Amino acid sequence: MILITGANGRPGSATVREFARHGTPVRALVRTPDKAHDLRALPGVEVVHGDMLRPETLEPALAGVDRVLMISGAGPELLETQCTFIDAAIKAGVGHLVKFSGKDSIDGFDNERFRSTRSHEQILRYLLASGLPWTLLRPSQFMQVYFEEVPDIAGSGELRLPLGDTTMAPIDIEDIAKVAYAVLTTTGHEGRTYPMTGPEALTMTDIAGHISDAIGRPVRYRDVSSEDKQRAWIEAGYPLPRAGAFRQLFEERSRLGRSSVDLTTHERFGIAPTTFAQFARRNADIFRGTADYAVTPA
Repeated sequence: MILITGANGRPGSATVREFARHGTPVRALVRTPDKAHDLRALPGVEVVHGDMLRPETLEPALAGVDRVLMISGAGPELLETQCTFIDAAIKAGVGHLVKFSGKDSIDGFDNERFRSTRSHEQILRYLLASGLPWTLLRPSQFMQVYFEEVPDIAGSGELRLPLGDTTMAPIDIEDIAKVAYAVLTTTGHEGRTYPMTGPEALTMTDIAGHISDAIGRPVRYRDVSSEDKQRAWIEAGYPLPRAGAFRQLFEERSRLGRSSVDLTTHERFGIAPTTFAQFARRNADIFRGTADYAVTPA
């Protein structure tokens, strides 16, 4: 049996849908069962309830599980949550743990410098020391994070971010889900790291242009200060620690300025990379502000 944790989140739910698309049975761990209605409707999906910080709630979820895709929210408790889950997986006899992490596409970005990214490095060291066979998935920025900008895009025709001429190489979560499915359902991935980006390094002006083309009305990029963007995030309801972490992240991206494209993982698994133009067209109603979308959890 294969278990996917964080199954209510964007990458977790996309991977569960990929299993359902292939007709492969999978177990989906959620902390909030009331939000899992869509998952329950998928064929071959067993939804289980548990809290990764409370090992006593995980025994039914881990019973009979050989492989796990470990995902959890990127909040202040990330380190404790995932290390606690690793211990529970070992106790349950899990044979292979695939950790979902991240790798910024920005050249020279150092994950150890920031709390929001350093925790993943600390978890990886804990996983390596545990002796549990592992694989690491390291995607770059999700294309779906631009849904967070829909209020400005739909309301004023502007994409407002503190990035200047910085380029990013965002990846579609649907591509990541295809990689995750392949890793979880085939052998030979133990001890391997799979970095992945989207197929293009784009400025925010480029991204605004693709969104504009998709929705059929003008969208322009407006560079704002990191202070102003942090204030906007807080006004939108982001918790202060999250808004502060985002400000640090965007300031470093702006300082370094340049992203590189890495399609080696797409090529390894025979996956055609989704362009941002394709993504924007597929989600045009969201960018128009006429369709619902999942916000990033606080």
